[in-house]
Amino acid sequence: MDESQGLILHSDYPDFATSNIDGRVTPAGYETSQFPGLGLPGLKKRGHGSRSWIKIDQDGSSKVLELDKVTIMRHCSLPARDLRLLDPLFIYPSTILGRDKAIVVSLEQIRCIITADEVILMNSLDGCVIQYNAELCKRLQINKDQADDLPFEFKALELALELTCMSLDAQVQDLEMEIYPVVDELASNISTLNLERVRRFKGHLLALTQRVQKVRDEIEHLMDDDGDMAEMYLTEKKERADAYSFGDVDVQSNNAGEPRVLFHSAPVSPVKSSSGFQKLQRSFSSMTASKHGSLMSSSENAENIDQLEMLLEAYFVVIDNTLSKLSSLKEYIDDTEDFINIKLGDVQNQLIQFELLLTAATFVATIFAVVAGIFGMNFSSSIFDYPSAFTWVLLITGVACGIMYVSFILYFRHKRLFPS
Repeated sequence: MDESQGLILHSDYPDFATSNIDGRVTPAGYETSQFPGLGLPGLKKRGHGSRSWIKIDQDGSSKVLELDKVTIMRHCSLPARDLRLLDPLFIYPSTILGRDKAIVVSLEQIRCIITADEVILMNSLDGCVIQYNAELCKRLQINKDQADDLPFEFKALELALELTCMSLDAQVQDLEMEIYPVVDELASNISTLNLERVRRFKGHLLALTQRVQKVRDEIEHLMDDDGDMAEMYLTEKKERADAYSFGDVDVQSNNAGEPRVLFHSAPVSPVKSSSGFQKLQRSFSSMTASKHGSLMSSSENAENIDQLEMLLEAYFVVIDNTLSKLSSLKEYIDDTEDFINIKLGDVQNQLIQFELLLTAATFVATIFAVVAGIFGMNFSSSIFDYPSAFTWVLLITGVACGIMYVSFILYFRHKRLFPS
């Protein structure tokens, strides 16, 4: 694998603008100010500044390039909105777009443009990007001399899907190893610290679920649309375009050798006659090419779509399995939360039962205190002539209060406010 650092420009990409007069664009994508006395900054960064990209060819060689958006748009025939999906300054969900001459791939950290001949990968220090570059070059070099029915763009797309699915699945496994012990500990010991840890992990779980769900939806959307899958077969479209252009050249060369018959009675300008003849031949060749292309596409597109559909279906199963793991993990957390709520509800019921008992006891004790308070008043009564009368009053009041308290308990049990 041929890797190089620094500024390496390929012949397919035009040079940058080098004019720096009167506030024009400089090679680094900056603009010089022509009003230095007004306190304006000397350099103003433009929106299409150059970035570092990695270009991977079909033979497995890679080069580091410094390219701006305009150069990539012209080279790959892409609109500016597609390149915004690859901009790391913007947060966009995972997307796979099929265009006329390229496939725009934005899967997690892997952001690249796949054409029929090369892969333009956004350079980054992320592990997935480094692994994608090394693995793709390795596979292309190994399979260089081997016959493979899978086109180049599908090989690059397959590796992007593979690394994305592996990365998401690894993140799910790490999250499972962290969440399960914390949730089990929370179920046995309800504390503020454990609740905070589970809340934080649940936030990570929801964010990861959204990312996995978006990748799954994007693959499912491609599988459901035959037109998008047919649009992604770049090698076939390139070969067909080359065949059409080669057929046009053959038709023009054959017609150039035919003798021309001119009537002396009606002289014709050679410029007008040749231009009209060329237009007629061009229209005829385009009609034959379109008919030939329609016949070819009708027979080959079905096979190509099936080929791409099987590729997407394989990784759809993988990402769907990953999403199932996240769903199971979320259900486990929800079940634990329900168990905790039931446990807290039981504790709350016990507190309510204790409060009822305490309220009933307070009511009974209040009655006893009222009786004692009445006899403690300073009034004359014949009952005070008997020394043992006060003792009997206290005994009778105490027994009556005890019977009343037992009656409360029996009533609560009858109403099933207390367990039997």
